[in-house]
Amino acid sequence: MEIRKDEELADRLLKFAVLIIQLCGKLPDNVIGNHIRTQLQRCGTSPGANYEEARGAESKADFIHKLGIVLKELKESRYWLKVIQQVLLIKKDYVLPTLNECEELIAIIAKSIFTARKPQKVK
Repeated sequence: MEIRKDEELADRLLKFAVLIIQLCGKLPDNVIGNHIRTQLQRCGTSPGANYEEARGAESKADFIHKLGIVLKELKESRYWLKVIQQVLLIKKDYVLPTLNECEELIAIIAKSIFTARKPQKVK
């Protein structure tokens, strides 16, 4: 049985949320670490939930709008991951796989939005 692409993407977004939660647990318990933890937990765990909402969209426009929210949250996650990397709050080796997955998810969602916006051909 072949897994549908939307199920595969939903699973990747769930795993991304888990990576974010694990990474946030490694941030230092200080003012900066706590600030970044709060920001990253919010934006890094929401793409999966928003994607689930997109899957249940009421229209094509609603689907595109909700995917736009997923993309926005992923881009914010990328920003905070880069801050963590630049400030050296935790080892770069630990941040890099999460950042790479974030970049891949951004590319997938951006392509999905582009595809969804294309006018459908009449057969």
